[in-house]
Amino acid sequence: MKKIAAVAGLVLLATFGAPAAHGDGTDQHEVSEEQYRTLLAQCRYADTGKARCRSTVKEIFRIGARDADLDCRTYAGVTVCGTLQLSEAERACIRDSQEHGISFRRAEVECYAFS
Repeated sequence: MKKIAAVAGLVLLATFGAPAAHGDGTDQHEVSEEQYRTLLAQCRYADTGKARCRSTVKEIFRIGARDADLDCRTYAGVTVCGTLQLSEAERACIRDSQEHGISFRRAEVECYAFS
């Protein structure tokens, strides 16, 4: 049940940003210290605001047991976890990259970090 609530929180975060996820009645989602550090570190690339991203991570996640279901991936030396909140420019970058034969997962990370 906690995993369902955590995933719902991530979906809300991805769809509406921090305000929708905050105060929705779900407990903080437990992740490993390494996963937590990755979630905070990936905020440096957030077009939606670094401080807002970090605040949201701190509201939704807490350090505890590793979450084997948290989707973490590394491409071009950049590691990200979970659902990324992408700008329209980043989504366009992904579409363009896919048209040039790059996988969605790789394009998502590279466009998030480098565009």
